[in-house]
Amino acid sequence: MNIASAGNERPWRTGREASQSSLELVLIGRTYVLPWTQFLYAEGGDDEVHLIFATHDVLVRGAGLQVLLADVAAHRLVGINEPLRGERFAARTGMWIRELVVTKVEG
Repeated sequence: MNIASAGNERPWRTGREASQSSLELVLIGRTYVLPWTQFLYAEGGDDEVHLIFATHDVLVRGAGLQVLLADVAAHRLVGINEPLRGERFAARTGMWIRELVVTKVEG
C-alpha cells in the first residue's frame, strides 16, 4: 500500500497515485478494509464528511475535511485512523479528525 511522504500534513493517508483499490479504516478495536468498487458517493463539508459504500457508512468528524473530500474525488484516499481518546479533545488548528464511525448497512 502506498503512503504519502512524511511531509503530508493531512490526518489521513493518501496514495502517491490515483486509483487506490481499497480504503483502510483503523478504529481502536477493529479495522475495516472497504473496496472502492463498492463506493457510492461522499458528501459533507469542512467539519463532517460522510462516505457511503454499498455495505457500510463511514462518518468522519473534525476540521478541515473539505480536503478529505477532494482526496476522495481524486481517488487518492488510502486510509483513515480513529484518533486516540485523548487526542479527540485536544485544542487544534488546521486539518484534524475528531471522530471516525463505521456502521454496517442493514438490509
